[in-house]
Amino acid sequence: MRNIAEIAAMTLNGDRLAGTMLGHTAADWLTVSAGVATIDVRATIQTVDGAVVYVQYRGRTDASRGIGAAPIYVTPLFETGDERYAWLNHVVAVGRGLLQESSYEWFEIR
Repeated sequence: MRNIAEIAAMTLNGDRLAGTMLGHTAADWLTVSAGVATIDVRATIQTVDGAVVYVQYRGRTDASRGIGAAPIYVTPLFETGDERYAWLNHVVAVGRGLLQESSYEWFEIR
């Protein structure tokens, strides 16, 4: 089963990266099969100082008890041409989120 859910808003709040979703083209291409939901989100963020950053994150969650009953684990990837944020192009990150809270915590792996 595939469900494409438009994302109405997205905000990033971090020490080195903060911004909001740019435009209205973000969505989650969610696939559910055999009790596992696969997340595939793509969005464009504009930072508080005007840089544009594309973010894609894929991940999985246990959907055997319904979508949102278990944590969602994701691996965000970033792309930008803005020199101030070029470091994002090299970041490997992981995250954990809860659908009920509509939020994730993302961490850079070093």
